[in-house]
Amino acid sequence: MGTTNGKIALDCSVRKTRQGHVCISTTDFFFPLVDSPYLQGRIGAANVLSDLYAEGVGECDFMLMLLAACRDMKEEDRNICTREMVRGFNDACIEAGTVVTGGQTVVNPWPVIGGVATTICSEGEYVKSDGAQVGDVVVLTKPLGTQVAVNVHEWRVRQTPKWTELTKRKILSQEQAEDMMHAAVCSMSRLNRHGGALMLKHHAHAGTDVTGFGILGHAQNLMDNQREAVGMEIHTLPCIAATPKVEESGVLDFRLLQGYSAETSGGLMICLKEEDAVEYCKELEELDGEPAWIIGRIIENVDRKARILDNVKVLEIPCSS
Repeated sequence: MGTTNGKIALDCSVRKTRQGHVCISTTDFFFPLVDSPYLQGRIGAANVLSDLYAEGVGECDFMLMLLAACRDMKEEDRNICTREMVRGFNDACIEAGTVVTGGQTVVNPWPVIGGVATTICSEGEYVKSDGAQVGDVVVLTKPLGTQVAVNVHEWRVRQTPKWTELTKRKILSQEQAEDMMHAAVCSMSRLNRHGGALMLKHHAHAGTDVTGFGILGHAQNLMDNQREAVGMEIHTLPCIAATPKVEESGVLDFRLLQGYSAETSGGLMICLKEEDAVEYCKELEELDGEPAWIIGRIIENVDRKARILDNVKVLEIPCSS
């Protein structure tokens, strides 16, 4: 969180410069949750950029890279892994239209990559995160379930008792688990750039992105940040296909359907008028080739409460890539 003129900015530091412009900056990093160091680098960049895009900007002026090389690898393996993480990070930055201008490298037990994303803009060129209005709907730009998919992938690779139970009870096949992980990687590595850039065009009132606190945690943070006393009701949960079955199996409770399963490089959650939301979702799908969903609504609520409705609709979203 940062502040601008005493107001909280949910995802970034937002500060006026001495020249009267606005400097928006954020930092994050990503642990090795995928098998490919290249994809780890790409997801690491997408993850840090997402906070910037949640402020309704589509451009990052420059990036700094934060890199930890694994001290416990053999030198040859460490060099390959580090080089591939950097390549993935740089490729995502190129796609984002930005450039890495510096950073810091350390040696660490785990290979880790992240960065600092910064943009300079004027007042009116970004969306403040405190303007949600009663009657707004809520849009989500990526499906939920990355934590479930990543954990199931690890269970399958390691042939753990949890994986054995899932297959023995015919809850999940190997093919379904592979598809689930593929969908998660595609989602995590996809930039939220277009989603952020369209927020101003379609008159978004507030937004954040969905990451470590889960969708309900971030929804509550967003409501706590509003100027008006409003709450959020979530009526739809779009989830990566088969992740709800894993959740409902009881093998391990990720609290996905309760809204608390952590996401990595998750979607933007945006409040805007319904007619604007319909056009926003339509244009975003044309640009990204992936759907977005209206998942909730903003209501008057003196307690500023975000909640998932008891009769919530769960959508299973297949991987389209």
